[in-house]
Formats: sequence, structure tokens, C-alpha cells
Amino acid sequence: MDIIFLGGLQIEAIIGIYDWERQTKQTIILDIEMAYDIQKAAETDDIQHTLDYKAVSKCIIAFVEASSFFLVEKLTVEIANLIRNEFNVPWVKITLNKKGAIRGASDVGIVIERGEK
Repeated sequence: MDIIFLGGLQIEAIIGIYDWERQTKQTIILDIEMAYDIQKAAETDDIQHTLDYKAVSKCIIAFVEASSFFLVEKLTVEIANLIRNEFNVPWVKITLNKKGAIRGASDVGIVIERGEK
């Protein structure tokens, strides 16, 4: 299976459990890998036969900007479900980085995989 990826996708979101986090948008950074068979796209050179990563990113951005989850775990799983259901992706790996969430740590977050390659 082939992998189509989005790296360093930055989105402003309401995410967190503390009162200030419910009032102030924070930047989350997503790295996403998606399994997809690109053979027909490579043969035809036609975007209809591949995973349109611009469409995926626009969908994710709209979803995250409209969300207001408490936990990064919930947000990450919901993004995975969205990608798998809306774009017929059999496997996805998502790294969500909530930079600066912990003093002294440059990166904090979660990595999940859903589905089968």
C-alpha cells in the first residue's frame, strides 16, 4: 500500500481542560500518513484516481477549527474517523503535537494508528 502524507499542518483550535484553554485557541500541529492505492492515478495521471490531499486538509482544518474537545485523544481519534470515513482511507497514522503544553518540553502530543495497511 502507498502512503500519502500531510506534514506540519498547523490549525488553531479550542482544546484543553483548563478554563483558559476553553477561551483561547491554541495551535496544534498534525502529521498525517494515509494508506492509499495510487496505482491507477500513476497510470492515468488523473487526480480523480488518487487521494486529493488538498481536499483532505481543507476538511480537517474546517473540522478542527469548529471543534472544542477537552482531550487531544478525542480530537485525534475524531480526525482519524473523519479521514477514514470521508475519504475511504483504510489506514491512517496521526501525530498530534500540542507544542508548548508542558513547560520545558518542546513537543507534547499523541500518535495513533487506525485501520489496516
